[in-house]
Amino acid sequence: MVIAVTSGIQVSVEVTYQSEFSSPHQHHFVFTYKVTIENKSNQTVQLLRRRWEISDAAEIKKIVEGDGVVGQQPILEPGESHSYVSGCNLKSGLGKMTGVYYMEKLFDGHKFEVAIPEFQMIASYFQN
Repeated sequence: MVIAVTSGIQVSVEVTYQSEFSSPHQHHFVFTYKVTIENKSNQTVQLLRRRWEISDAAEIKKIVEGDGVVGQQPILEPGESHSYVSGCNLKSGLGKMTGVYYMEKLFDGHKFEVAIPEFQMIASYFQN
């Protein structure tokens, strides 16, 4: 698990290689990742948008942007958390992701960025 804290918002990520959905001989490697966003600040915040940078050893870097996360724009009161699971396909079985959430403090409308920590995606047969 990797963790980053920005402006009182903690983001943790756990990644899992999905061997049963992957086809290494066809250069298709599937990973899922669980993200937990915890509001450790004293302000209510809302996640508005996200931007991911996806690096695959077999390709150039991809940028993925959009509203919310998995179709949601969660509002987090102080002490609350939101978790979701998403996925990524790679061609090489070796890659990494990092990114940023664009959030807003609901009290005053102040918008700010929250770092998503970089995490590695490594197919299990690459590991000893």
